[in-house]
Amino acid sequence: MWMDEQAVRRLYESLISAWNQQDAADMAGCFAETGNVIGFDGSQMTGPAEIETTISTIFLHHRTGRYYPIVREVRQIGSDVALLRADVGMVPIDEDDINPDLNAVQSMVARNQGGSWRIELFQNTPSALHSQTETRETLTAELRDLLAASR
Repeated sequence: MWMDEQAVRRLYESLISAWNQQDAADMAGCFAETGNVIGFDGSQMTGPAEIETTISTIFLHHRTGRYYPIVREVRQIGSDVALLRADVGMVPIDEDDINPDLNAVQSMVARNQGGSWRIELFQNTPSALHSQTETRETLTAELRDLLAASR
C-alpha cells in the first residue's frame, strides 16, 4: 500500500456516503473542476455544478436505494493519480435485500491536487454478467454477506 491509498479509499467512501444520504452537494464536492460522471444509465455529467444540479434532480424525483460497496482494487497509476475499482449492490428503498439487477462495477480515477484528492472520472456500469449465472450469483451472495454484516 502506498502512502495515499487510504485517502483515495476515504474519497470513495465519501462519495458513496453522500449518495446514500441523498446529499448532492457533498457528492459534487468530491469532484475536480473538470471531473466526469458516467451514470448507471449512461448519462454523463461534467464538473461539480452540473453534477450537483443533476444529482439533486434525481434525488428530488426518485427515492434512490443505498449502495453497499466492496472495493476490489486501489492502485497508483501515476505520481498523483489513482484508480479504484469496486463492486456494489443496491438495496432499493422500502426493501431489505440486494437487488441483483442493480449490481454494478464502479471505477474511480482520482488525482491529488495540492494535497487534496478529487475525482476526475467516476463510472457506474451495470454488472449484468449475461451468460455468467454462477459469477452473478456469487457476487450477489458476497454483497448480501456485506449487507448482513452492516446491520
